[in-house]
Amino acid sequence: MLTIHHLRLSQSERIVWLAEELGIAYDLKLYNRRTDNRLAPDEYKALHPMGIAPVITDGDLVLGESGAIMDYIVAKYAPDTSKALGLVPGTDHPEFADHLFYYHWANATFMTNGMMALVAQFMGATELPAFVADRVAKGWTIVEKRLGEADYFGGAQLTTADIMMGFQLTTSRAMSGMSIDHLPNLKAYLARIGERPAYQRAMAKCEPGMPPKLD
Repeated sequence: MLTIHHLRLSQSERIVWLAEELGIAYDLKLYNRRTDNRLAPDEYKALHPMGIAPVITDGDLVLGESGAIMDYIVAKYAPDTSKALGLVPGTDHPEFADHLFYYHWANATFMTNGMMALVAQFMGATELPAFVADRVAKGWTIVEKRLGEADYFGGAQLTTADIMMGFQLTTSRAMSGMSIDHLPNLKAYLARIGERPAYQRAMAKCEPGMPPKLD
């Protein structure tokens, strides 16, 4: 049985959302963050050499990294379902390249920018270094522009690019307190995401008692 190990308030929520969209069977194990430093507990760190979320186990397999896990689940557990739902556009699809870009941009650039900002603040910076502030601002500009062009990051319908993007737009933002009142396209997009039954189920399981940050 596929087991998803979810560290509370972390990007492993993506994997639960994917599983719910696909309608596949899985076990879910929740792990609370430490109270002293808000990091993963020792039992979570012991799952994988990197000691960070997300992690899945499947028999003897232990796999980390959001993109690798999502590709693995789609390929092994739901290749036909994902195709039928349009979650992973094929190479002949007109929106294939857009989907592919945002699927990888989510962690490779967008979330990395946010992490650089977080580290700078953690180190005591009263203002972000210019190059970090510039990258962060460009990232949110790209988000708003894209969502003015299409209903979803991958195009006309939800794809795994949206599932990959979601954490930074919602739970991560809830922790930072960032407002999106100046981003109307993003606000409309998050309202659409919040209406999805699979997303509602996933977040209720991942963060019981905590409403998703959709405004």
